[in-house]
Order: sequence, then structure tokens, then C-alpha cells
Amino acid sequence: MKNTVTIAGRELISYFGSPVAYVVAAAFLAINGFLYGVIISGSKQADMSFVFSDMGIVLLFVIPGITMRLLAEEQRMGTIELLLTAPVRDWEVIVGKFAAAMALFLLMLVPTGLYVLFLMLWGHPDSSTILTGYVGIILVGAVFVSIGLLTSAITQNQLVAFLIAFVVSLILWLIDGLSANFTGTGGSVLSYLALQQHLSDFESGSVQSQDLVYLLSVTICALFLATRLLETRRYR
Repeated sequence: MKNTVTIAGRELISYFGSPVAYVVAAAFLAINGFLYGVIISGSKQADMSFVFSDMGIVLLFVIPGITMRLLAEEQRMGTIELLLTAPVRDWEVIVGKFAAAMALFLLMLVPTGLYVLFLMLWGHPDSSTILTGYVGIILVGAVFVSIGLLTSAITQNQLVAFLIAFVVSLILWLIDGLSANFTGTGGSVLSYLALQQHLSDFESGSVQSQDLVYLLSVTICALFLATRLLETRRYR
């Protein structure tokens, strides 16, 4: 646990020691702020469901930018070898880097609390729906972070890691559209794999066990695969 915290702390310091965290956070807040203003002024309703949907789309671009350097940069610079020879387990490296990226993501979400404040000043929003919406977007963000970390373990090129993470996340986001072309089990499976559908349930105030199981399973699976990839480097 100590090693995990140390690695996470080192990664956070690295984030804020470079322009990456500030640029990504500024882009995330600027785009979401603009979309929030457009949606609320257009709908005239104290409702954040569409805000969370748009936030998920923005995260498709933002989170790969956060995760692309986590392991790719270590491999490119050769520091991954030093890390692997240190008295630290592979899963501690992966979990530590995942925790750092998630911490940065959660910090970016904090200012969006102003959206809720404005809604409370202008109307009477459903607080339980807003709460489940935030839970949903955090879990979807965890999926994106884990996928980004996995792709960063695959290559030492940050741009390649970004593109692969974006494409995989985009497929999971849009795959529900393919389910309409299939009937029976195939259509049901594709619909279940769609991230957007699971987020929609949270946006509506519904927390279903199948949504939690899916989002947590994808996250854990991606982290497991990233750990296995790291292990293969140790024995090369």
C-alpha cells in the first residue's frame, strides 16, 4: 500500500510539474462550461442529465491525454527498467498510476459543482439524480482511465497510446448503435457493452447492479491486463 501511495504521489507531482494537467483541466472545464450554458439556456430546466452525457463525450478526448504518458513515457525514457528492479510489485505500479490519473480527474470534476450551485439558485433540481449522475460519470471516467493505462502499457509512443485509448473508448461509447442491426442475444450483448447506455441509467437516477458490475468489471479487467503486460517486461 505504501508503494502504491508513493507512486501515485510521484505521478501527481509530475502532472502538476508540467503543463499537461493545467491544459487538460482548462480544456475540460471550458468545453463543459460552454455546453452547460448552451443546454441550460436552451432547455430552461434545472436538469443535469444532458450535461453528464456531454461530459462523457468530452472525457473521450480528455482522459487519453491524461493517461497516454503514464507507462509509455517510462518505456521511452528507459526509467521503466529502474521501476521494475525496485522493490515494488507490478500491481502496485499499475494501481498507483491509476490512482494518480483518477485523482486528477476527480480534481477536474470539483469545479463542476458550480453547475449544481447555479441550478439551485435558478430552480429546484433533483439532488438524488445529480448525485447518481456524478457517480456514473466517475465510474465511466474510471473505465476510460483504465483503458488509457492499458494502452500506455502497450507502446512507448504517447501519441499511439492516445489514439488507441480514444478508439477503444469510442467504440465502447457508440457500440449501442450497432445493437439495432442485430436481434436476439447478439443485440443484447452489444447493448450491454455500450458505456453510454450504462451512464444513461445513472443520469435518470437509477443505480442498477448490472451497471455497477459492468463498469467495475471493465475497469478491473483493463488494470489486470496492464499488470500482466508490465510483468512480461520484467521477464524479458
